Amino acid sequence: MLPHQAAFLELLLRFEVLRFGDFTLKSGRRSPYFVNAGQLRTGAAIAALGQAYAAHARHHGLRCDLVFGPSYKGVPLAVATAMALSDGARDVGYAFDRKQAKDHGEGGVFVGMAPASGMHVLVVDDVVTSGQSIREAVALVREAAPDVVVSGVVVAIDRQERGRGSKTCADELRDELGLPILPLLGIEETVAHLRGRDIDGRVLVDDTRAQAIREHLAAFGATA
Repeated sequence: MLPHQAAFLELLLRFEVLRFGDFTLKSGRRSPYFVNAGQLRTGAAIAALGQAYAAHARHHGLRCDLVFGPSYKGVPLAVATAMALSDGARDVGYAFDRKQAKDHGEGGVFVGMAPASGMHVLVVDDVVTSGQSIREAVALVREAAPDVVVSGVVVAIDRQERGRGSKTCADELRDELGLPILPLLGIEETVAHLRGRDIDGRVLVDDTRAQAIREHLAAFGATA
C-alpha cells in the first residue's frame, strides 16, 4: 500500500466512512462491511479527501484540465480534487451535473466549468458497486463537446464484486469504456492491511471478520 493510500485509509477509518460488521445494503444484500462517504462532512475531511484523489491521479500520470463528479456525492469530490490539483502553474476546473437541465440563465446540464473541446477530464466517484453512475458520468462528459478526452476515473473504494458478467464491475468498466478505473483502495487489499492490526486500541478486522469478507467475495466477487 502506497503512502497516499495508507493515509487515505486512515482518513476513512477516523471518520467511520468504512465500517465492519453486519449490514444490509440498499439493494437488500447483506454485507460484512459498509462504505458511507457522506461521513466526510467537514472542511478538513473534504480537503484531505481531495488530496488523496489528486495524489492517486498524479501517481497514475493522468492529465487533467477539469474534474467532473456526478451529483450529488461527486460534487464535493470534484471541487476538492480540483483544488488539490491546482497550483501556481495550473488552475484545474471542476464541474458536476444538474439533475434537470436548465433552459434559462447559463442553462445546460453542467454546473461549474463545462467540458470543452480538447480538454482532458478526470471523473471522480465514491464507490464502485454497479458502475452505473460511472457509465452515465463518462457518457455525459464525452457528449459535451467534440474531442473531449476522459483521462480516467478515480474512486475511493472498489468493492470488487461481480458486475453484469463474471468479471468485477471495475474490470467490466475498463473493458467497456476503454479507460483506467483507478480505486484508491480495493476491499481485499484493505482487509489484508488491517487484519490483526491495532487501530486506536481496537482490532477492526480479526480472523473471523476477515473470513466473513472472504466468504462474501466468494459469493459475490469475480469468477473469471
